[in-house]
Amino acid sequence: MCAGDISWGQGQAAELRPRAKPAFRPPAHQGKCDGRLLRPGDGQAQRGRSPRLQHCRRAPPAGGAAEARPRYAPGPGWSRLRQRARTALRGAAMAPPAARLARISRAVTFSACHRLHSKSLSNEENQKLFGKCNNPNGHGHNYKVIVTVHGEIDPVSGMVINLTDLKKYMQEAIMEPLDHKNLDKDVPYFAEVVSTTENLAVFIWENLKKLLPVGTLYKVKVYETDQNIVVYKGEEIMSEK
Repeated sequence: MCAGDISWGQGQAAELRPRAKPAFRPPAHQGKCDGRLLRPGDGQAQRGRSPRLQHCRRAPPAGGAAEARPRYAPGPGWSRLRQRARTALRGAAMAPPAARLARISRAVTFSACHRLHSKSLSNEENQKLFGKCNNPNGHGHNYKVIVTVHGEIDPVSGMVINLTDLKKYMQEAIMEPLDHKNLDKDVPYFAEVVSTTENLAVFIWENLKKLLPVGTLYKVKVYETDQNIVVYKGEEIMSEK
């Protein structure tokens, strides 16, 4: 107890008078407050908070909703950026749809016989290299060929290629020269080339390439058996001279 809190009278008991507390003033840096001090009796003060924290909380105006907290004000360049974004979106909406690429495959089967024999090797070397596939009487296979083409889907027809045309090209490039033929004797290409499945895939590729539109042939897949499969995509290695 300090002396300034006691008032003394003559012949009377000392009377305690509490010192008046000054009203709380918000600091200068809190300019967003409305200067109103929320006390426990106002209904807006929150339990457990100091008067300082309660003061910085905006009180709703009488008879109205709580005042919205001020938001960040964009700079002068914001409107230009927004206009550019709107222009870009409008241009994207007006642009034509992007072209769609697709691949389409068709399969055929044919039967043919051959003998694996290289003229660059002796009979003994051929026998050692090819084994029973070097039998002088040859042997046969039921080949299966899958041809894949790719390209842009035509917006009018909805097709990459007319399947009727692809069927005709495969008939001319595969079935007519190879079906029920002796590859080594009936196909001039294999007169000097060993009739392996790898070389057969190359032969089919070259035939189809002459008939199909430029750039549409994607892959030739040849099944000699269910276990032996060759895939050729037109790859070439330039030999060094």
